[in-house]
Amino acid sequence: MHGRILISTAYLPPLDYFYLLINAGEILLEACENYIKKTYRNRCYILSAHGPHLLSVPVYEGSRHKVPVMEVRIDYSKRWQQVHLRAIVSSYRCSPYFEYFYEPLEKIINTKYEFLWDLNMELLISLLKMMKMKKKLKLTKEFDIPSEQPYDFRYRLEPGRNLFEYKSYLQVFSANTGFVPNLSIIDLIFNQGPDAGSYLMSV
Repeated sequence: MHGRILISTAYLPPLDYFYLLINAGEILLEACENYIKKTYRNRCYILSAHGPHLLSVPVYEGSRHKVPVMEVRIDYSKRWQQVHLRAIVSSYRCSPYFEYFYEPLEKIINTKYEFLWDLNMELLISLLKMMKMKKKLKLTKEFDIPSEQPYDFRYRLEPGRNLFEYKSYLQVFSANTGFVPNLSIIDLIFNQGPDAGSYLMSV
């Protein structure tokens, strides 16, 4: 178990993110950084019949200056909520535990949070409950320059990069795509249900 990890906010985070959480004694969420585009902060990947499928929350970033991550506003001029929920239903309605875990996610995604940070936090708290993970989340009070310290994962978690190796579990479209690792945690939850936490502990 890691004594402490420092990690950024993320939208329906990947398995790497939750593997770090489940093995951490202390969790620090980076609340003082500037927002970074094209990262897990506003996007995730689920598994469709055609392979990994990107879901991205549109945001207003500001045109001339860097925006603190806690001040990034969600752009509701695009129908992203309907798109995301439709994609999740299409991908996971046949999974073993879909009916048990979809409703709380649907409720949060359909809520019009002004800030991306608040959406991500509500989802994270709900996902931790689904996995029966009792973790205390602390927010940073100031920004520290990125370092090579082993506890700093803020900029090591990024799409297209897997930090850990995962054994296969049954996925809805695995017959078509083969096993796809490190998708959004909802892929594991919908397919493994109450065994999702045990699966991560065994990695």
